[in-house]
Amino acid sequence: MPLGLGWRTRFEVVEPVRPFRWDKGGQSFAGWYFSVTTRDHVGYESWLERDRLILLDRDPQVGGIASQPFWLHWHDGTRKRRHAPDYFIRLADGRSRVVDVRAEDDMDEETGEAFAATERACRAVGWEFDWVGRPAPVFMANVRWLARYRRARCRGPEAVADRLVEVFREPKGIWEGAELVGDRLQVLPVLFHLLWSGVLGTDLTGGLMQTDTLVWVEEGQRWAG
Repeated sequence: MPLGLGWRTRFEVVEPVRPFRWDKGGQSFAGWYFSVTTRDHVGYESWLERDRLILLDRDPQVGGIASQPFWLHWHDGTRKRRHAPDYFIRLADGRSRVVDVRAEDDMDEETGEAFAATERACRAVGWEFDWVGRPAPVFMANVRWLARYRRARCRGPEAVADRLVEVFREPKGIWEGAELVGDRLQVLPVLFHLLWSGVLGTDLTGGLMQTDTLVWVEEGQRWAG
């Protein structure tokens, strides 16, 4: 159907329009990522798409995510074309965003044309369009680590979380603060979950997290739950 008639469709809950491919010897790696935002698995076709999923999952503005949500068909003046965007995002305030993932050094003319056509279509129906590339390596490595603790089971006892917030009101190193709360093996998963969710903050860009990395309370900021 014309996008102008179907723009109200809840694309954030649709199934992928095509299967994910696992090519032997290929450079990409497809798989499924469990999103705490959707409480379901979301597909990806490369490590770069997987990294973007992690970032979307941590973003407090994101309320829904679907991969390969629809085929967009158009005619480029010479031939019929089609493109399945990588992700459809429903933001918490109801806005819609279509996301395509491709590193800048992997872009070719045909892909650029497909992204441009997708952006024009999105603009016509009041959607946002975002082409994203590779995130900063150190930042992404730290967020990948925190993503291991994204699930609700890592919240741990409420008393431990409350005590961590109390301890880190004054910035301290990760291990120093954890030891003030209790056994590190029990406390660290809760601490990392609070860093994932934005209750606690740290510098994710300056270097890989270490035992003495400073952690503090983020006043008023919340990321993924």
